[in-house]
This record gives sequence, C-alpha cells and structure tokens, in this order.
Amino acid sequence: MTDIDCIVAGAGVVGLAIARRLALAGRQVMVVESADMFGSGTSSRSSEVIHAGIYYPAGSLKAELCVAGRKALYAYAAERGVPHRRTGKLIVATDEAQLPKLEAIMRHAANCGVDDLSLISGEEAVALEPALACVAAVHSPSTGIVDSHVLMQSLLADLEAAGGELVLNTEILSGRLTDGEIRLMTRDRASGETFEVSTALLVNATGLAAAQLAARIDGFPGKHVPQLLYAKGNYFAAPGRSPFSRLIYPVPVDGGLGVHLTFDLAGQIRFGPDVEWIERIDYGVDPARSADFDAEIRRYWPGLPAGGLTPAYCGIRPKLSGPGQPAADFRIDMAATHGVAGIVNLFGVESPGLTASLAIAEHVAAAVS
Repeated sequence: MTDIDCIVAGAGVVGLAIARRLALAGRQVMVVESADMFGSGTSSRSSEVIHAGIYYPAGSLKAELCVAGRKALYAYAAERGVPHRRTGKLIVATDEAQLPKLEAIMRHAANCGVDDLSLISGEEAVALEPALACVAAVHSPSTGIVDSHVLMQSLLADLEAAGGELVLNTEILSGRLTDGEIRLMTRDRASGETFEVSTALLVNATGLAAAQLAARIDGFPGKHVPQLLYAKGNYFAAPGRSPFSRLIYPVPVDGGLGVHLTFDLAGQIRFGPDVEWIERIDYGVDPARSADFDAEIRRYWPGLPAGGLTPAYCGIRPKLSGPGQPAADFRIDMAATHGVAGIVNLFGVESPGLTASLAIAEHVAAAVS
C-alpha cells in the first residue's frame, strides 16, 4: 500500500493542468496515465484552436471556463514561451439563409462575455481574406492557435518542478471507498505487476474512459455515472501553405462546429472535424469521406485544389448528448453532486477543453482546497 495525497487519472491537457495547479498549491500529486506518453488521446487529436468562447450557453461551465481559460492560456503561453498565435477567425455565412445564424451568434457571444466580435459584410470579409467566398461573416479577433504538445510539456515541467510526478503505462483496474479514502488497484502494463494505492483525492480526468473508471469504483453511486457517447471527428489535409491568414469556420452544425479550415503554426492547412457517431474507439480515417469534405469546403473556399484532400487524423469527443440533442455542458462532479468525498469526476470534457484547461484547473483546485 502506497499513500498519495492526490491522484489525477489521465495525462491529457486537462489532467496535467489540474495536477500542476494542485501541486503548486502544495499538494502531493501523482498523475497516472495508461498510455506510454502524456496527451496521446483526445488532447493530441484536436484543431489546437484557442477558442474565444462564442458558442456555449450563457452561464454554462463551457462558456465561463472557455472565456477565463482563453485569457489564462494566452498569458501562460506568452510567459512560458509556448508557441501560439492570435490568428483571428471568420465565421462565414455562405448563403442569405444563414444570416440569422450569424446575428444569433453575435447576441449569444455577448451574453457569454465575448465583447470583441464584429459582423462584417461579404465584401469586407473578402477584403480581409481574398480567397474566401461568403455573403457575411462574424470576425473574432481573439481566436488563435497553440502548439498543444509544447503546452502539455510545459504543464508537466511545472508539475514536476512543484514535486509532482507522472507515472505512465499504468492503468487503474478498480477502486473502493474505505475509511475516508479511495483505494485503487493499479497495474503496470509492461510488467503486469499490480499495486494498491490509497489517496485522499482522486481526480478522474480520463476523457473517453471517465465513465468506465467511475463505474469501477466500488461504493460509488452508479446513478452518477453517465453514459458517454463517442463522436468521431475526422480531419483532412491539403498540400501547401494556407491561403488564409485567419481561421475559417462555417456556421455550426448538429454535434460540432462544422468542417472548418485551420492551420498549424507552420501554416499547414487542415480541415475538420466532421461528426461521425461511433460505437467504439477507432482512429482510422475513411478516405471516402473526402467527397463530403470537398463539397463543404468549396462553399467558402472555391479555390480548393481538385483532388487535394488527403486523410490526416481524427479525434473522438466524449459526448454527454447524442445526435439531435442540445449540446451538453461539461460535468465536473464533486461531493456536492454525488455525495462521495475525495472524488472529482470530469465527464464530457470535449471542445473547448484545451482552451479551458487552465480555468478548469482553477475551478477544481478552488473546490477541493
């Protein structure tokens, strides 16, 4: 039996941000990750966009933590030398019927504390981005991109400097509640050796596996374990540097933000994600989906080279809502919700989880201090 003050399960960007914040507060922190590398799941399979906080319901955790997280992330990246760029973004209407959606986005964002948007005409948008085709656009100057891998490296370095540690290749097999603590049975995936660990605080930040881990803790009430749905988001790449200096987004679609155009810090173009509901985790990208991508992209970029799309990668969002349902909020469940002291479950932390990561960490740390 080994006693650890705090165990964070999951070494994605959110888990590392929480672990760092708790370690900086003086807690003894161990991050347990089943993979052989930090951030190899959802955190490494995103658009790497720093979101402004435009789309989420006013008063929701997504809205609150995205706006706060965006400000914190820009400040942290500048302070720590994490590569990033405030590119700006255009959300475009490609036909007149979509104009009311742009106006609704403007009103909604203002209610969420995003006060720097502007609604511009198609002519103004094309003056900013000559390769663009649209009838109007919302300009978001606060949107940007970040190197998510370097960000996670920096968070890990902070964690270790504060005395925390990361343990890789270690899965949590089960848990049980006993005498005011949580006892976890873990297994080293390389050797097969098992270890029992006790902790006063377990933060479940395992993303796609969060519901499974919560269900494996004997004594934890099952009614507080939701069903997570998997929404796969495929990405395609195009050759050459981006002809755009800003990110280009269509109006949102059911389950996501539409097939948008982003690029990395080297200027390499990528498109996605789409929304593909799946039953099991599968990171393959079907090349045949490029036809649908091509049609969607040409609505706002008619100059897309013919046959230029190639499969790039995909990510999988842990969803709390299904097809046709309103998008669910983050769930950061603590004792006040489920009645079990010492357990924090993060369910449904999808986009804007990267942007919100530092703010999520503050939220958790304030609640468990």
